[in-house]
Amino acid sequence: MMQKLFKLHKGQKGITGLETAIILIAFVVVAAVFAYTVLSAGLFATQKSQEAVYSGLKEARSTLEIRGGVIATANTTGASGTVGQISFVLSTVLGGEPMDFTPPTANTTANGGVAAANSTNKVVINYVDQYQEVNDLYWTITKLGGSDADNLLEQQEKFEITIGSSSSNSTGGNLISALTNDLTVNRTFSIIVATPVGAVLEIERTMPAYIDQIMNLH
Repeated sequence: MMQKLFKLHKGQKGITGLETAIILIAFVVVAAVFAYTVLSAGLFATQKSQEAVYSGLKEARSTLEIRGGVIATANTTGASGTVGQISFVLSTVLGGEPMDFTPPTANTTANGGVAAANSTNKVVINYVDQYQEVNDLYWTITKLGGSDADNLLEQQEKFEITIGSSSSNSTGGNLISALTNDLTVNRTFSIIVATPVGAVLEIERTMPAYIDQIMNLH
């Protein structure tokens, strides 16, 4: 009987406990590597989403707003008068990031109403109307109220931005120097304030039918 039993199983192979353990360990290692890959991909996607959210918040928090009207100063007055200077007051929106408003360097060689070629200003102000587009105008700042001494526009601060000097003979020139076609009556124009971060601020106004010495373009 015993001989028959042994003869029945002769030549058959089995699996040992060590082999089973090796196979199980291999499965565990493969599963661990797969799980790590999936987890790393999830963390990477989460990080990128977080960066996108923070970038969007920074863009939104860096937006400027205009406070009050746009003041135009005449170069010549009358029904065919022209504008030589534009000024307006800016502040950051609630919770906005500080903005570097270091003024551009005056183009003293040409007095052309635009910034010098080597100017290091971070904020660029452009002019657009139906006849022309002029980039990187010359401008200055006047710090209002409780603004501190630096050129950073911060919370609770207001900067008056003045485009062009009061006279074309002054350092930096004025709009008459910068524009090939003078800003005159009944003309719609845009002032575009481009900052390093945040949304571009576009100020659009239309000139009245008569140019006074000082005008508030609401």
